[in-house]
Amino acid sequence: MIVAVTAGKGGVGKSTVTLNLAAELDAVAVDADLSMADLPAGRGPDLHDVLAGRADPLEAVHDGDPVSLLPCGRSLAGARATDPTALADALSRVDARYGGVVVDCPAGLRSDAGIPLLAADACVLVTQPTEAALADAMRVRELARTVETPLVRVVLNRTTLTDTDAIADALGAPVLILPESDVLAHAQRSGHPVGTVRPDCPAAVQFEALADAVHSVRS
Repeated sequence: MIVAVTAGKGGVGKSTVTLNLAAELDAVAVDADLSMADLPAGRGPDLHDVLAGRADPLEAVHDGDPVSLLPCGRSLAGARATDPTALADALSRVDARYGGVVVDCPAGLRSDAGIPLLAADACVLVTQPTEAALADAMRVRELARTVETPLVRVVLNRTTLTDTDAIADALGAPVLILPESDVLAHAQRSGHPVGTVRPDCPAAVQFEALADAVHSVRS
C-alpha cells in the first residue's frame, strides 16, 4: 500500500508524520519533495538518481531499523535533472518489494505535488489550526479529490484544540490531534521515530492510532 502524506504548506510537520507513520507501518519512507527534501539523507543513490535514470529504485532504498528510507538529494541541479513522471513506477516497485510505502509529498500545489497523490492508495493531510494553513489544506484536499485518492485522516499538528468537528466537516475526514511535544521534536532532529524513544508518550500513541486508521483502509 502506498500512503501519501501531503500538506497545503511547508513547515506544518509533514516529514515528521511521514517518518513516524512509516515506522508504525513497517513501510519504506520515501522523500519525494524533490527540491526541498527534509527526511534524513544518506550515502549512495537517492531519489534524484532514480528519477534521472541513474539508479534503480530498489538500489536506492537504505534499509534501516526501525525505518527504511528512500532519501532525496538536496541540490537544485539534481532536482532539475529528474523526470517526476517516473515517480509512480518507482513507488510501485518499492511497494511491491517491501509491502508498504509512505511518501513525503511536496507541499502545496506545485506541478510535482499531484504525482505521488495520484500514485497513492490513500493519503494523510497534515495541517495546523490557523486560517492560512487550513485554507491551503482545503486546496490540497481538492487535489486529492480530483485524483480520487481517499483521505484517511487529517493530522492537526502542534495543537491542543479539542473541538475539531468543523475542520473534519470542511476537509471530509476524521481529525487526529498531534500535540506540541519536545520529545517528538528531539526524536525527529535525531532522525528517529518517537515510538523508539518514548513509546508511551502521547505523540507515539497518536501515531499508533494513525497507523491503525491506515490499516483499516488496507483491509
